[in-house]
Amino acid sequence: MCAMDTPDRPDTAAGRGPCAAIPAEQMGFVRQILDRIGDKWSMLVIAVLEAGPLRYTDLQREVPGISQRMLTLTVRQLQQDGLVTRTAYAEVPPRVEYALTPMGRSLHQIVTSLITWVADHHSQIREHRTRTATAP
Repeated sequence: MCAMDTPDRPDTAAGRGPCAAIPAEQMGFVRQILDRIGDKWSMLVIAVLEAGPLRYTDLQREVPGISQRMLTLTVRQLQQDGLVTRTAYAEVPPRVEYALTPMGRSLHQIVTSLITWVADHHSQIREHRTRTATAP
């Protein structure tokens, strides 16, 4: 990702590119957040929640392949970072809804663009992987 302590700008993470604007002491946290929001489940949850609040079971149904454990962990982490809200309603049976915060909504277009890019290029990537795996 971004190199640390470049000779020409020791106070930033890199000499050029997007990391050049990031102070070196913030780079660890930046990588941590990129790892979290770049996680496949986080991106899919963010994409699905753009349509509006969802109950846990509806969210699980809309994110194919996610286990109950991973969904719980993912929404908890997104909530800790301020990207998702969790609202519990005092009813019988109890109802909990998850929704994007304004900061989470600001990520939606980026996440959707990445997902669309993958969908548009998946066959080309498969071909390259097959060729690379069979190359001597």
